[in-house]
Amino acid sequence: MNAKLSFGQRFRVLLVLGRVSNLPTVWSNCVAAWCLGGGGLSERFPLLCVGATLLYTGGMFLNDAFDVEFDHQYRAERPIISGEISGKAVWLIAATLLLLGWLALVPLGNRSFEFGTALLAMIVIYDAVHKRTSLAPLLMAACRFLLYLVAASAANGEVRPTVIERALALAAYIVGLSYLARNESTSGVTSRWSLPLLFAPILIAITRNSSNGMILWVAAVAQAAWVLWCLIGRAVPGRCYFSKGVAGLLAGIALVDWLAAVGAAEQLGAVFIGLFLLALLSQRFAPAT
Repeated sequence: MNAKLSFGQRFRVLLVLGRVSNLPTVWSNCVAAWCLGGGGLSERFPLLCVGATLLYTGGMFLNDAFDVEFDHQYRAERPIISGEISGKAVWLIAATLLLLGWLALVPLGNRSFEFGTALLAMIVIYDAVHKRTSLAPLLMAACRFLLYLVAASAANGEVRPTVIERALALAAYIVGLSYLARNESTSGVTSRWSLPLLFAPILIAITRNSSNGMILWVAAVAQAAWVLWCLIGRAVPGRCYFSKGVAGLLAGIALVDWLAAVGAAEQLGAVFIGLFLLALLSQRFAPAT
């Protein structure tokens, strides 16, 4: 860490590297999959969130460690390139966080630990190759998909078909926003073919949810409205109070999780909305991308 930086500046560097504004969406993933898996009150749930938090944050540090060459060309403001922290320190922090996150999953049971090991491997693979392959969004989606499996299996020792369906819907959403993010970083042409994937969770929830009540439709309308806001706002220049574009869509993962959990956790709607708002507020001091 640059010795000239104040404590507050150093702390912010760590927040930026860890992209902590996305952590509320990691927690919403855990809540949704835990409820879909039939989990109730248990001391394992906080441990699940701790493990997921460490794995995600470690993966983000590792992302910057691998991306030095790309950031030299396109993202000169990133902490390693700007000299705020050394690449060696970032590698060390990334390895430590990933190891601790992986070990935190051990008490959750063999099934969860196996999925967690696959998640760890996918995180490392994604970080290592995502700037070298056009299939990187699929790897990113696989990480969120595997997190659902980790959480659901930790809840009840098994993965129900509903969990797979909702995890696939989330994965489709991640693929859609990830292709937008790839082009946003390099000012490339928008991949319009991927935009319909952002509405996949709505289609899956409406057609596959046995609880076809008002909460389902409220959640569906909320997610659809937010996606449209982000896509339309992305094309409008100028600052805006609410996030838009890729950053907004990332915060919207919490709304996808709310929609996924309708029927399994209708009483937790306020939790998902709160995590969505927390993600938006966090983006004001720690960029999401």
